[in-house]
Amino acid sequence: MTSNPRARFPRDARVRLRAEYTRVFEGGRRIGDPLLALHWLPGDTPARLGLAVSRKVDPRAVGRNRIKRILRDSMRKLRPQLKGGDYVIVARAAAGSADNARILDAWLRLLRRAGALPLPSADGTMPAATAPTSPDHPSKPDPSAG
Repeated sequence: MTSNPRARFPRDARVRLRAEYTRVFEGGRRIGDPLLALHWLPGDTPARLGLAVSRKVDPRAVGRNRIKRILRDSMRKLRPQLKGGDYVIVARAAAGSADNARILDAWLRLLRRAGALPLPSADGTMPAATAPTSPDHPSKPDPSAG
């Protein structure tokens, strides 16, 4: 069985020491959501992630690990786009019963609210906004105009 080189979350991308967590909790910005709380201490270093998922969230290790796996995987993908600094996520009790998509949505929403992640670009599935039309290229009439 071969292992995926991206499967591990690199050690340098983690908030690991108690002193590092304390520094983020005491000096960082706090933003909350019903599922997660984000503590972010902006800095010049590449983004690092710390996770706090207690037994109050889910008494079973498999449930706590699921939440951490979702957040680490997302961080792995988002890390190049994130502003530098330390990010510590504290899972709230509601996260234990939330599905993966809701946890991921809450995480992305918190990052955007903090200003750590740019808004989605126009290259998604929605067409880009078009420039105002000129008289040579009339637009469709607006049905709400009356």
